[in-house]
Amino acid sequence: MNKTARPVESAHGTFHITDVYPSVDGGRFPVKRIVGEPVEVWADIYRDGHDVIAAALVWRHEGDGEWQHAPMTLHSDDRWGGAFVPDRPGRYTYAIEAWTDQFASWRHRFAQKQRDGSDHTLDALEGAGMLTQAQAGGPGAAAVIIRQCEIYLQTGEAGALLAPELQDAMAGSQFRPDLTRSQLFPLIADRPRARAGAWYQMFPRSQGKVPGAHGTFGDCIARLPDIAAMGFDVVLLAPIHPIGRQHCKGRNNAAIAQGGDPGSPYAIGAAEGGHDAVHPELGTLDDFRGFVAACEGHGLEVALDFAVQCSADHPWLTQHPQWFKRRPDGSMRTAEHPPQRWDDVVNPDFGCEDAGALWHALRDVVLFWVEQGVKIFRVDNPHTKPLPFWEWLIREVQQHDPEVLFLAEGFVRPKLMKGLAKLGFTQSYSYFTWRTQRCELEQYLGELTGYPERDFFRPNFFVNTPDILPFHLQSGESWMFKSRLALAATLSGNYGIYSGFELLEHTPIPGREEYLNSEKYAIRVRDWDQAGNIKPYIAALNRIRRSHLALQQFANLRFINTDDGGVIGFVKEAVDQSNVIAAAIALSPEARDVWLPLGDIAVGRGEARRPVTAVEDLVTGERHPLEWGGIRLHIDPARDPALLLRCIA
Repeated sequence: MNKTARPVESAHGTFHITDVYPSVDGGRFPVKRIVGEPVEVWADIYRDGHDVIAAALVWRHEGDGEWQHAPMTLHSDDRWGGAFVPDRPGRYTYAIEAWTDQFASWRHRFAQKQRDGSDHTLDALEGAGMLTQAQAGGPGAAAVIIRQCEIYLQTGEAGALLAPELQDAMAGSQFRPDLTRSQLFPLIADRPRARAGAWYQMFPRSQGKVPGAHGTFGDCIARLPDIAAMGFDVVLLAPIHPIGRQHCKGRNNAAIAQGGDPGSPYAIGAAEGGHDAVHPELGTLDDFRGFVAACEGHGLEVALDFAVQCSADHPWLTQHPQWFKRRPDGSMRTAEHPPQRWDDVVNPDFGCEDAGALWHALRDVVLFWVEQGVKIFRVDNPHTKPLPFWEWLIREVQQHDPEVLFLAEGFVRPKLMKGLAKLGFTQSYSYFTWRTQRCELEQYLGELTGYPERDFFRPNFFVNTPDILPFHLQSGESWMFKSRLALAATLSGNYGIYSGFELLEHTPIPGREEYLNSEKYAIRVRDWDQAGNIKPYIAALNRIRRSHLALQQFANLRFINTDDGGVIGFVKEAVDQSNVIAAAIALSPEARDVWLPLGDIAVGRGEARRPVTAVEDLVTGERHPLEWGGIRLHIDPARDPALLLRCIA
């Protein structure tokens, strides 16, 4: 009877490299990190038998040909760790390599035989033979190996083979016949603005001073000192393009515009141009470039709203009619999500036969604005467009310029929001806008700062938007506006306000979370210094954020159990552990005393970490010592609903 021979197993299958961290969906999507900061990588690595294992972390930027290497260290129970630092923005790939350290394995066995007194002459010769086969370890290692080999051959003393420096030299100078590499894992390293920024959203046409008159980029430039004085980092502009005249919306989203109604800037495109043109009443493209330069002079970045939709007057409808769907009667299919309809816009058809040209045209729009100096884009309703399109577009743009950032504006189902973040969006809108109770905030933040979300989802906590006036702001109470601002600014590294928040604007359409006389359909002129504004409070919060690294990150967050359900307490720690901030923020208007347990909080780096002994109030400058593992402080929301404390060892 013939028997089939058992196949010889490949040596490359000797090692198992499992449970790799960080990874998103098993390596399908990239992990997100920040340039210049260590990326810790962990994995379980094991094989059969008792030989000594060695492992290394390998990585490279997608523009590099050579891999870089760093050793990994065994911690316990076959868990290995290593780290690398991405030195420039862009996409990286990393992997883990494992192999048998044959010399270290021999050394371990030899040392055991020495202890039990058995004859080890042949074992010593075996070790010396390994030295003669060593190669590729570099001139320094080669010198050590040659020297120790000669000492052994001259003296016959096995101690020459056990020298620590020889073990180090041999570690990188041996053949690795069973070298095993894990699968490749992707990573995106973003510039620091991806993690921390205070955003101010405005409609350029409303920045003038004459009621009813269309604002210009010059008017926008005149606003910049005010915005910069409040401490913002990013100015987000509603669409700046020509507005369609067909089916133009009127005030408060009226179906028919009246004389003088400017229409919605989200109905993009007219005879003057489409997504790569500016509204003529705002100015010229040169005027826009001047605005970008002025922002840079004030330490601000420009973010543009990128809305993938067209008015019926958009040039693409005549130049590329195949990009759009039509109804059976030949009329254009307007945008709708029953019961809602947007008769002033049409969506491109991503399933059309000419979809490739459509994709490239939209990519080229983004690249056009990148050429004008824009490095941040807020994408309007990305969940209504094919997910593969966004993954492709973001990669295409970031290959051209890896400093470009994308914010996903999509208040949709949680898994879809996370899916958008996975496939490349740098930041995401979040449900913070509606989380008001302590338990809601703790649960939601616990979800976003846990694993795996913290590795791919960067929330941007907007307190309001042009589309959303939350019910909790509609009373217009100053303490509530301050509380929501403090929560957004301290809980998240990225947060934003829509203009008018600083003036406590709060008049809704009755029964709805929408602004009455919405700026989306009208030009509004404001007195930016009107009585009752909270601009000094905003400026103080942003000043504290800029001064404390703990508040410029999101993931290192820990809630503390205050003794008052109307106060939320938490501690945040900087990525480099140099800065620890404790906060207590009132969620209701009553003044109260609150106990903050801080006894188990430590400050400092590594072995220098010490327990907190005192806190400094970042607003008043007062210091308070800890007693009995905590501190009791007074909060008066009418004055300031937030206590922000620097922890001192």
